[in-house]
Amino acid sequence: MTWSEVLTFALVASLLVMSPGPNGVLIAKTVPTSGRAAGIANVAGFVAAFYGHGILSVLGISVLLVQSAVAFSVVKFIGAAYLFWIGFKALVSAWRGAEVASTVTPSKTKRTLWKAFGEGVLTNGLNPKVSMFYLAAFPQFLSVGDASVVSALTLVTLHATINAVWFCAMVLLFARLTLSAKSDRFQRGLKAVTGTVFVGFSVKLATLRASL
Repeated sequence: MTWSEVLTFALVASLLVMSPGPNGVLIAKTVPTSGRAAGIANVAGFVAAFYGHGILSVLGISVLLVQSAVAFSVVKFIGAAYLFWIGFKALVSAWRGAEVASTVTPSKTKRTLWKAFGEGVLTNGLNPKVSMFYLAAFPQFLSVGDASVVSALTLVTLHATINAVWFCAMVLLFARLTLSAKSDRFQRGLKAVTGTVFVGFSVKLATLRASL
């Protein structure tokens, strides 16, 4: 694997990370209500899920997800159901409104951080499109004769690092805006947008076909 291949992969991965998606929406939902630490926990969950997808890809299980209609459908619909549930809860919270915004404080408990971490893991982990990206990328960026496992995990690490840098910067941005983002109107609007986007992503994921 040459440096040019690494840089090309970094460019492709950066564009993928920076494109709008459920990760960014989860950050926008978490930080204003639970604080900077919970947002960082979300990012840690994203990174853990990237490694999970990467290891599965290296072991060939991701091939099963793409080639087996049953296996792909199971993962796809579990992920879609999870995204829909998050969106539905956000929409209900937006509808109820006032009592939520008035008690919003940054979360500092360990349980909340673990929950935020779990949300990050599930948001990325239950999305077969990540595995599909690796399946499409690895053959293009791994040269013949490479130590495939080491090279593949190097690319996963690069992708995860880009993800961590981008979303940590987003966490810091939202943390700066937190003090001015606790009004009832802002919170209801944010939850409505979050719920709508997550439901939209769940529908998109549910209709995703197992093709590259």
